[in-house]
Amino acid sequence: MFTIEQSSDLRNPHYIAKPIDQSLGLVLERLDNNQTNLIQSDDLNHCVNSFIYDRKAQNLAEGTIGFYQTKLKLLLRYLGLLGISKITGITSQITRDYLIYLDEKGHNPNGVHAAYRALKAFLNWWEREFEPQNWRNPIKKVKAPKVPMEILEPVKSEEALQLLSVCDTKSILGVRDRAIILTLMDTGVRASELLAISRKDLNLDSGKIIIRKGKGNKFRIVFISAKTQQAIRSYLKVRDDFSQSLWITKTGSQLQYSGLRQIIRRKAKDANINTPSLHSFRRYFALQMLRNGVDIFSLQKLMGHSDIQILRRYLQQTEEDIRSAHKLGGPVTQLLGNL
Repeated sequence: MFTIEQSSDLRNPHYIAKPIDQSLGLVLERLDNNQTNLIQSDDLNHCVNSFIYDRKAQNLAEGTIGFYQTKLKLLLRYLGLLGISKITGITSQITRDYLIYLDEKGHNPNGVHAAYRALKAFLNWWEREFEPQNWRNPIKKVKAPKVPMEILEPVKSEEALQLLSVCDTKSILGVRDRAIILTLMDTGVRASELLAISRKDLNLDSGKIIIRKGKGNKFRIVFISAKTQQAIRSYLKVRDDFSQSLWITKTGSQLQYSGLRQIIRRKAKDANINTPSLHSFRRYFALQMLRNGVDIFSLQKLMGHSDIQILRRYLQQTEEDIRSAHKLGGPVTQLLGNL
């Protein structure tokens, strides 16, 4: 309840004017802040930083955040050459020019498409975040560049055997390298997933491996055969460290991507074969599983693909498949026989 003194103050015009002036001051201050925010929201560097911050807030995988950082750095560099510092300076024509620029600079079709995806995500985010008036998103007028569906060749079985044959099983590193190659072939995991496996993720009794941070931070379970289990047991048996990482270097630190790539490069040189890519082991797994009768839906889960269509590139016939098919049914061979 109001006291008599308070009610008399309410009739005092100076008492009423004071809070009104304070409220008006707050409104004006907010307007100034909003104006500043609007200015900042249009600045390209500020926008890119805010976009990356938003991706981190969504708890996206480090690889995904790194992807956006790399591709948007390319964009900023190009726009800087044109003297564009505001996001509203990006037009549909500039977007097309940017894609052509990347192509002419030697970026492969997949790289150009990746740059397009990053730019699209960035512009769509800015549109949702700031809801700018009298601005039309230029990416809506630009179609994604086509990517040719090339046949992805897997590591060949004979090459895999050669890689295994040059692993010195009398040394701890040779035992490790053999276990790594078998795990890549037996699970189809991505290189980053392989390197992130810890001892607690591995159950050598059941052959189960937990992939805690797959692509997009997705959790899944994969399995290894008895021979791969034995190879990993042999590796862990000769280790005398306390590291929880499954794969470590000779100094005891966790094996990194560059180190894994160097292992395969070194083994390929010892085996006198061309160096297979790390991803070619994943393709090998996919094709061998399909050839051995595994249904495509189970394969999708094992490989961690959210969309079954993504498997299409892995499951296209290889050069070896096509050669075998032609040898079996080549028309001239069938027509002329041994003539």
